[in-house]
Order: sequence, then structure tokens, then C-alpha cells
Amino acid sequence: MLIWGWQKRIHTLAMITLICGRCGNPAAHALRKLVTKFTLFFIPLFPLSTKHHLECTWCGASSPVAGPQVPDLLARANAESMGPAQYQQPAAGGPNAQWPQQPAPNPNWQR
Repeated sequence: MLIWGWQKRIHTLAMITLICGRCGNPAAHALRKLVTKFTLFFIPLFPLSTKHHLECTWCGASSPVAGPQVPDLLARANAESMGPAQYQQPAAGGPNAQWPQQPAPNPNWQR
């Protein structure tokens, strides 16, 4: 007797801020991958299908994503997560040169 079937798994790949096509709100969207695998004796052996979709966290709407668009969306999510500070070049003069130097105390100043 053989026990075979399939198993579905959902993996969240990234969170991206987009404008939702259904509700029109600029909200976070989860980029998710649905993988269906063939199982033999409850052991997943090989994938049967892979699908990607975006899910709005505001209204819950889900829309399918074509395979060629996935790398672009992942790159956009990585750029968002790095933030603008990661793009700046470090200042010359060592690691502490990026912070402004404190002015020297004025000896003529009295409390």
C-alpha cells in the first residue's frame, strides 16, 4: 500500500510598501510564495508547482504575481529595508569622523 499526496507550504519572502489596487491605501504588502510538493509516505519529495502573490495587510486583498516580477519586488523590498542611511558613503577620517565634533569649551565663558 502506497500513501501519496501533496503538501502546500506558504513562505513569506518580503514585506513591501505599495498602494493597494483594491482599497487604494499605501500599505504593507506581503510577498508570499505557495509551493505544492508531491509527498510519498508523508515525505515531501519534489515541487509540483510554485506560485507567488501579494497580500495587502490593510484589506487582505490578494493578487497574483508573475514569475519575472518576483526578483524586482525582492530588490525593492531590500532597498526599503536598508533605508537611506545605508546608501551614504562613510566620511573620510575614520569611523568617528561622521559625527560632528564638539566645539572646544570657551575659557572666557562663566557660569
